[in-house]
Amino acid sequence: MASADAEAAQQRVTKEMTNMVDELDRTQLRRIQMMMHNCAAKCCESDTASMDQTQRCITNCSRGVEQAQNYVQQEIGSLQNRLQRCVLDCQDRVKDKLGANPGDQDVEDAKAQFEVCAIKCVDNHITLIPSLLRRMKSHLSSIN
Repeated sequence: MASADAEAAQQRVTKEMTNMVDELDRTQLRRIQMMMHNCAAKCCESDTASMDQTQRCITNCSRGVEQAQNYVQQEIGSLQNRLQRCVLDCQDRVKDKLGANPGDQDVEDAKAQFEVCAIKCVDNHITLIPSLLRRMKSHLSSIN
């Protein structure tokens, strides 16, 4: 994807993904981080715990944040992989239509077809983001 339309599609998907992550951060991830920090602070309050016990306690407190971060990365990666597979499918379909010795016009037509298909992939995947966001919020709200 190299044209202005393709670049705009790429910028749209990047913007929507960024907005989704920002929303998750504001509504879920910061809460989980706050809980981790409060938990870790309580670990440090004990005068009787050993250094190892305190460290284990702090490590235990960070599990929720690790789970949340891994989950978000996995879900975003899955959406990106789906989008990439869609674009690769567009590429394959265009290659299949080209034939053995394409002329210059055939190549230009193929590029245009690829771009239309790839932009459609982006548009379709952008429509998946709101439901993905709802699902991730629901999952993250269960993390203590």
